[in-house]
Amino acid sequence: MNITHDRIHQQILNILHAWGMADDLAKTTADAMVETDLMGVDSHGISMLMAYETRKIEGKLNLKAKPTIIRESPCTALVDGQAGLGHPVSAFAMNLAVDKALKVGIAAVGVRNSHHFGATGVYARIASRRGVIGMITSATRGITMVPTRGKIPVLGTNPIAFAAPAKRNRPFTLDMATTTSAANKVKVYDLNNKKLPEGWVIDGEGNIVTDSRKAIEMMHDGSKSGGLTPVGSVESTASYKGYGLAMMAHILGGTLMGGSFSPIRERTQGDKDPDNIGHFFLAIDPKAFRDEGEFEKDLDEVIDILHATPPLDPSRPVLVAGDPEAAERERRLKNGIPIPEKLDKHIRDICGRCGAAYVLT
Repeated sequence: MNITHDRIHQQILNILHAWGMADDLAKTTADAMVETDLMGVDSHGISMLMAYETRKIEGKLNLKAKPTIIRESPCTALVDGQAGLGHPVSAFAMNLAVDKALKVGIAAVGVRNSHHFGATGVYARIASRRGVIGMITSATRGITMVPTRGKIPVLGTNPIAFAAPAKRNRPFTLDMATTTSAANKVKVYDLNNKKLPEGWVIDGEGNIVTDSRKAIEMMHDGSKSGGLTPVGSVESTASYKGYGLAMMAHILGGTLMGGSFSPIRERTQGDKDPDNIGHFFLAIDPKAFRDEGEFEKDLDEVIDILHATPPLDPSRPVLVAGDPEAAERERRLKNGIPIPEKLDKHIRDICGRCGAAYVLT
């Protein structure tokens, strides 16, 4: 069934409020989650409520957390997420980085002691809407990526996002996992009873896994055998570089911020200790390097040339990063956001457990 975005927004708010989240934090979180679903990133929107409920039950999640600046300079800051959901602290950190960049030209803000923050591109778009370039990387909680030539997973999906504002065109917006697919996309395939594309997941012997239910079970059975492949799929030069990108994302988002590295966290932290995920937010004011408007004008020309490239198939024009998400957003604003039957049941069950009103009808 397809549900309007405002109804999904209300459903998320109902659950977050029932969990005890403050109005302002819940709104920021719901805004980010619904925007994610509108863009077609179903893996990181309302379907994440299942995982968030698990963290809450485990006692790892502080739903009353308020972002707190613990170290600051004119062009940097370190923010403690207080073990809360990552959406409020990430929106706060990205906006703080933009505020500083508009004053001094370039700024970086880090976050520690956070949890999952949804789709990385949501925060890159905050920067581009405010007229600056934004780049985000993050550490992750899950141990899902099998490194090139490896047998067991060691890294997470460690996402990267980058957005730059144009004048006439939509912002250039890249949002990617450093695995061939985000782990939560495997969940979406399972919710829709679909097979996985070949190359996303391998087992402990290097065999390709396309059964989405088997892949979910394999990645959560505790055997630490097999998992997601790096960008570039199975062993190749491209996969080695994808694995390197994951390390870069973790170094900036995790190690630099004092966030935990998942394999170490599993050995050293208790059952109720927070995930301590780290994030990195960079903002660059184009006016620090170009006269006002020149950067946006040049980027428009770059985007125009890319769009004008002759396509192999006239029915499939050349895309620029951000185009598919923007097109999907228009479709879903008009037609609603698809909610699979299995996901709907999960949402009903969560509402039943926390007493939130169910409104996806």
